[in-house]
Amino acid sequence: MNLHEYQGKSILKSFGVGIQEGVIVEKLEEAVSKAKELNEKTGTEWFVVKAQIHAGGRGKGVVEETGSHGVVLAKGMDKVEETVKGILGGHLETAQTNGVGKKVNKVMLAEDVYYPGDSEPSEIYMSVLMDRDRGRNMIMYSTEGGMDIEAVAEKTPHLIFKEEIDPRVGIQGFQARKIAFNLGLSGKAFKEMTKFVTALYAAYEGADASMFEINPVLKTSDDRIIAVDAKVTLDDNALFRHKDYAEMRDKTEEDPAEVEADEAGLNFVKLDGNVGCMVNGAGLAMATMDIIKQSGGNPANFLDVGGTADAARVEKAFDIILKDDNVKAILINIFGGIVRCDRVAQGVVDAYKNMGNIPVPIIVRLQGTNAEEAKKLIDDSGLNVHSAVQLQEAADKVKEILA
Repeated sequence: MNLHEYQGKSILKSFGVGIQEGVIVEKLEEAVSKAKELNEKTGTEWFVVKAQIHAGGRGKGVVEETGSHGVVLAKGMDKVEETVKGILGGHLETAQTNGVGKKVNKVMLAEDVYYPGDSEPSEIYMSVLMDRDRGRNMIMYSTEGGMDIEAVAEKTPHLIFKEEIDPRVGIQGFQARKIAFNLGLSGKAFKEMTKFVTALYAAYEGADASMFEINPVLKTSDDRIIAVDAKVTLDDNALFRHKDYAEMRDKTEEDPAEVEADEAGLNFVKLDGNVGCMVNGAGLAMATMDIIKQSGGNPANFLDVGGTADAARVEKAFDIILKDDNVKAILINIFGGIVRCDRVAQGVVDAYKNMGNIPVPIIVRLQGTNAEEAKKLIDDSGLNVHSAVQLQEAADKVKEILA
């Protein structure tokens, strides 16, 4: 589950991580009062107005209706309302929104932390995530904060550092100090960074996160270390332990089809292909997607109907898949272990008839308990449904249809 910046920062703060303070504005008329609230709390005279959407590159992104960027500095209380008006309610298009602007339902007013002082502020990149190849957690960091980490990796890979952490023992003091040293810090900033890194790792573990990405981490002009941004992804499978985090879910930021599927108890992920997939079991789904690709098609989705596949469930799955206009065929691949194949086949036939007409051909491959009876049900239905016994046979049928 992805979080907004302000939500990620609230988690960081709860674990003792220093953050750029801010307040949320959802209505234009409350912008000035919220700015005064932040001024009283932090003393800031300038305010950074940040669009809150689930996408990176907001600072370079453009609001379609106004031409404003997604992150703008309001230089004074008198500029706040005008700046918020240019962002709130508009559609922000960034490099990560695939050419479609995402509506900005709320903005964050954040304190200006780039104030003058005894030293120059500097920006650092830092993220915590799992290294799946090594089976360990990892802190990735660089002195080149504020830039896309992909660009840094391509142009100056020697400026990216990685610290591997054994999850059985957690981050050690010498590792936090090593990170601060590699970042070229000294004195107060060095001590502050060791505290920051230790608290950040505690937040990552304590929140059951899949990733914390802070870009930038700022060393301020008075040597404080704070998170100016926060991109946070939580592990969905651990949300039962964090009901307060689960309530942070913003369904308006998610694909409507994925939300609908989730509410129906279906595991669904939308992709960019032309062949809809309906399977039972994640492993079988991956194999099905692979063979579609090998046969010249592209999977349009990942859809796992789970252990049951009655008419109502199959009909709902059809409805969600067919919301994608790019789908030219649907491949149903079910292994009848817990569920009998003939029951699935009957569910497919009933769902097809209930929907009246399905505009694309359907290929059904059923293996397992009562597979022969299931094939006969499909073949005798008189519908635009093709049965297959072997997975390769089903893939070849997909290839024939798409040709």
